[in-house]
Amino acid sequence: MKPLPLCKAFTLLEPGPVVLVSTCGAQGFNVMTISWTMVMDFTPRFALTTGPWNHSYAALKKSKECVIAIPTVDLIDQVVGIGTCSGADTDKFEKFGLTPLEGRVVKAPLIKECLANIECRVVDIVSKHNIVVLEGVAACLDRTRRERKMLHAVGDGAFIVDGERIDRRRMMRSKLPPGV
Repeated sequence: MKPLPLCKAFTLLEPGPVVLVSTCGAQGFNVMTISWTMVMDFTPRFALTTGPWNHSYAALKKSKECVIAIPTVDLIDQVVGIGTCSGADTDKFEKFGLTPLEGRVVKAPLIKECLANIECRVVDIVSKHNIVVLEGVAACLDRTRRERKMLHAVGDGAFIVDGERIDRRRMMRSKLPPGV
């Protein structure tokens, strides 16, 4: 083994797929790319890292709701593009050819081109660590989408794409909490 710069250690523990987070604020719909997400437990509770440096944060903080949209590898250019411009001066839905859809519960839009969308409400903001804790209130999956491979950011503009899915549900079934 060779030393790895400590500032790169985070690349070994990427937390989950890159997502798009849509909001609805005073200036209308916006979307941001977030690469730091986390499932908190077996309930529909999630966390993401963002803060005042993101234009969408003000809408997220005020409205207390958003949509976590899960893009697939075929959307990588849109995902990166969304993350490199600001909603303060760009209509990202228009610029990146995304279709906003009405949600069942929240005002923030679902994104039609994504594999899945999770409508969420903000339940806590941990300002010290820039963590937004969300509770899922509705979810949908586009079962007709052929592409299902998700993106995982590992830093410095590099991504890993999901590979083959390996099923061990039978082996784990007795170990899972009821209802999972």
